[in-house]
Amino acid sequence: MSELTTVKKLTPLIGAEILGVDLREVSEELASEILATFHENSVVFFRDQNLSRDQLKALGQALGKLHVHPLVEVRIPEHPEIVVIESDADTKRVAGEVWHSDASADSEPPLGSLLYMTVVPQNGGGDTLFASTAAAYDALSPAMKSFLDGLTAIHDGERLRGGYAIKNPNQRLIASEHPVIRTHPATKRRCIYVNRVYTSHIVGLKQAESDTILSFLYQHMEQPQFQCRFKWRPGSIAFWDNRCTLHHAVWDYYPDRRYAERVTLCGERPV
Repeated sequence: MSELTTVKKLTPLIGAEILGVDLREVSEELASEILATFHENSVVFFRDQNLSRDQLKALGQALGKLHVHPLVEVRIPEHPEIVVIESDADTKRVAGEVWHSDASADSEPPLGSLLYMTVVPQNGGGDTLFASTAAAYDALSPAMKSFLDGLTAIHDGERLRGGYAIKNPNQRLIASEHPVIRTHPATKRRCIYVNRVYTSHIVGLKQAESDTILSFLYQHMEQPQFQCRFKWRPGSIAFWDNRCTLHHAVWDYYPDRRYAERVTLCGERPV
C-alpha cells in the first residue's frame, strides 16, 4: 500500500497537498513517492507537521543534497543550511515579495526548497503564490517558442545588493548565463527560466529589446491561470521546484508576525 494516503490537487496545472504523512522520519519509499508527486505537480504541500531543525534538515537530505544560499546571512550558526524567513512590525521589506526562482544567479541553481511555517499572521494573510513556468511555456505560440529557443539570459546576484544580499561591499556577487527556455531534467518539459529578481538581460539583444521580451514573459508567467495559492497554518510545509515554478510571498499582514525556516536542495546547470 502507498505511504501517501491522499493526494489532493489544488489546480489542474500546479500544486497538490499530500495528506496523512508524518515527515519526522522519511523512508526511501516515502521519499520516492513524494518526489514523484512533486514532479507531477511542481509544488507539494503538507499540513500538521512538528519538526525539529535537525528533522527539517533530514527531510531535505532524504529528498536531495542540502544547499547553502550564497547571498543570505546565516541566522542560525549551528544550522547554516537553514534560511530564516521572518517578518513583524519592524519589517520594512519581506523576502519573496516579488515573483522569482530562488538563487537563479548560481551556476547550478537550486533544485527546490522546503519552507516550514511555524508562526502565521494572527489576523490572516501571508499566503504564497506559485506559478508553473512549464504551463506558461506550453501556452506560448509556436512562433514565440521558436524565437526564444536558443536564447540565453544573465542572472545577476548584484541585483540583490542592498536588499537581501549580505556580502563584502568590495566583493562582486555571482552572475551566471542560463537558457531562457530550459528542459526539466526529470519531466523533460520545457520551462521558461527568467525572473524579475535575478534576470538582468537577454544576451545578444539590445537593452530595449531585452526589456520588452522579459516584461512580456514576466506578465505571461504571472497570469492567474498558471497559479495556485497556499494558505499557511502552523506546521505547514511547501516543497517547490525552482526549475519549473516561480513563487511570490504575499505581504498583506503588516504588522503581524510570520516566521518560517527553509532548507534548499542543490540542483544542476540549466540546459
